[in-house]
Amino acid sequence: MALLSKKDSNLILDPLADNNPITIQVLGICSALAITAELKASLVMAISVIFVMGIGNIVISLLRNVIPSKIRIIAQLIVVATLVIVVDQVLKAFAYELSKTLSVFVGLIITNCIIMGRFEAFALGNGVWRSFLDGIGNALGYGVILVIIGFFRELLGSGTLFGIPVLGDPIAKTGLYSIGYENNGFMIIPPAALIVVGIIIWVQRTRNKALIEEA
Repeated sequence: MALLSKKDSNLILDPLADNNPITIQVLGICSALAITAELKASLVMAISVIFVMGIGNIVISLLRNVIPSKIRIIAQLIVVATLVIVVDQVLKAFAYELSKTLSVFVGLIITNCIIMGRFEAFALGNGVWRSFLDGIGNALGYGVILVIIGFFRELLGSGTLFGIPVLGDPIAKTGLYSIGYENNGFMIIPPAALIVVGIIIWVQRTRNKALIEEA
């Protein structure tokens, strides 16, 4: 971040930790629950949101002085919907099987409150460069949490990472691995994502006491 000013650097660094969209702002929880049973799906969703937020914030910033205030939400929805269509078509072209798994959830990026929130709260009032950094920073913060959740859920739930066995060689169809590991089916279901998120929140607040809300 040496090439960036401190304020610009914070636009990227703050959402990665102490102002994370999921664990601090409690936004984007639905996708964190729904698509993180596999690390590959988590990573693809993270990359998709980074693209949509980065480009979307640029477009909204460029148009901020010409969009009538009465239709700004409609304009924002059109921008994000267009970018989501691009993402969906790219996935269908290059990762068709994964696109079928993520199809519904990629479409729901349109209603992701993190994206619409950054359009409204930042891109409409700031220049292109800072808006781009803000979009990338918040998308990275979102994506990091998705990847962490996906890593632990797939590893503990299926004994694999990216579909490759890492806890030993699978034994027939028993769900057992040669090192004696037995798949934890609970990690595959959505509530397990909440447990992982809760642990991440606990670690964050242990590290930074300022994040603990006063009673």
